[in-house]
Amino acid sequence: MRGENPTVLRRLTAGFAVLGDVQFLPRYCVLLADDLGVQRLPDLPRARRLAFLSDMDLLGEAVENACRRLDPAFRRVNLEILGNKNPFLHAHAWPRYAWEPANVRERPVWLHPRELWNDERTRLGPRHDALRKAIGDEIDLLRA
Repeated sequence: MRGENPTVLRRLTAGFAVLGDVQFLPRYCVLLADDLGVQRLPDLPRARRLAFLSDMDLLGEAVENACRRLDPAFRRVNLEILGNKNPFLHAHAWPRYAWEPANVRERPVWLHPRELWNDERTRLGPRHDALRKAIGDEIDLLRA
């Protein structure tokens, strides 16, 4: 890692922890497998598969710790490995909050209105540097 991609939080054992490109749910992160040729979890040898799942757990805990500290309305982190749209192995760490609209609060994040997914006001940018630092610091603490 040369430090050139501003979305990358940390290099983990089997992938890269990155901030999600949409932040309508603040502190949303993604774990990207370090081999983009891998499409599904079972494509990895068992040791790498377990390392990826361990990285997913680490990222989820880091997001949860940062959310608990920064937003009293934080409820939980949902972890998902989907791959329906992007054919490479990745895992989502979606923080969920009490302030989300009632019609989606307890439902899959994908049911949030489509316009939120392209809203320039929440698109990842320099204004998210504090989020990047908070989650990166949590990853470092958990790995120490």
